[in-house]
Amino acid sequence: MQRIVIIGAGQAGVQAAATLRAEGYDGALTMVGDEIYPPYQRPPLSKAYLSGDLVRERLFLKPDSFYAETRCELRLGVAAWRIDRSSKTVLLSDGASLPYDRLLLATGTRVRKLPLPGAELAGVYYLRGIDDVDSLRPELNAGSRLAVVGAGYIGLEVAAVAAKHGLQVTVLEAANRVMARSASPQMSAFWEREHRSHGVVFRFGASAEGFLGGDRVEALRIGGEIVPTDFALVGVGVVPNCEIAQEAGLTCDNGIAVDEYATTSDPDIFAAGDCTSHPAFGGGRVRLESVQNAIDQAKHAALAMLGKATAYFEVPWFWSDQYDLKLQIAGLARPTDLTVLRGTPENRKFSVFHLRDGVVAAVEAVNAAPDYIIGRKLIAARAIIAPERLADLSVPVKSLA
Repeated sequence: MQRIVIIGAGQAGVQAAATLRAEGYDGALTMVGDEIYPPYQRPPLSKAYLSGDLVRERLFLKPDSFYAETRCELRLGVAAWRIDRSSKTVLLSDGASLPYDRLLLATGTRVRKLPLPGAELAGVYYLRGIDDVDSLRPELNAGSRLAVVGAGYIGLEVAAVAAKHGLQVTVLEAANRVMARSASPQMSAFWEREHRSHGVVFRFGASAEGFLGGDRVEALRIGGEIVPTDFALVGVGVVPNCEIAQEAGLTCDNGIAVDEYATTSDPDIFAAGDCTSHPAFGGGRVRLESVQNAIDQAKHAALAMLGKATAYFEVPWFWSDQYDLKLQIAGLARPTDLTVLRGTPENRKFSVFHLRDGVVAAVEAVNAAPDYIIGRKLIAARAIIAPERLADLSVPVKSLA
């Protein structure tokens, strides 16, 4: 009997399992996860789950019956320690050894830790899993002071939840604007104004140098200045979990390197999701941290494992919910893109289109779902649209497609 083992019980892992069975795979199927929870959604953690608007049960991607019906053996609370490619086995932290014919690495990422004095003090939080949020939520008391280190998606989403709960929020960011890695300057300016309107204080060009306190954090040190706080949230990015692949001799480059079929440098080992470095839509290589990539790449990995390989070149998309606003992004923007504003930021409903050599390469939309939807189609078609047409609100966005 054929055996497929999936290392990683997250979005990519569960999608691969579902696709394998849907495509007729009838062999043994085992999924290994180092958390005690079955696969769950991560995006709501810093938004609806943190705010208390979503109960834990609604985080889980599949009901328990799914794993029984698909005959997918779940091994939770156990880590994969080593891959022996010669014997085609995976050694687990509980001493068990799993044989495989095909292996999928869906190991995801982990938070990037700050190697600073006092970083291990109580009251210094990171946010990656359910347990992180369960520890953080009791701190959200009106009037408390929160220092957020990092003005990326996680930092700003937590800042929004905290501000709505009546906390005094200060965001520290080493760059000169929010979401500097992922958003255009126009979009950064909008979100900064929005957060400031809710009382959030920003400190740009500010890098934390240490956390101060006795048993618990009481302040941050920034450039010789002391910033008092009751607790802190660190959101300075993530690191791909590719050590097990490196130790097995697989090629890695800012993640586990795969081709357009999600195949690693070993033809019997595949990888999908946040942990992979893969050929990008539009050229080059990229590592993406998104639900879309986890789902779509896992589907292609499953097909490849069954000998039905099809190339993966999907338009990437992302989203973020902050306050009553939804940011939706499609495509991959570059600093050298020509940006075109459609709509008015002051109305809290607008979009920014990115043109590269005249071709629509990306779109960022705030509360403008039609712009985002049409933008994805334009990106996929590599459409050439005149900037003045994109900016002209008298031209219906649907007509652009």
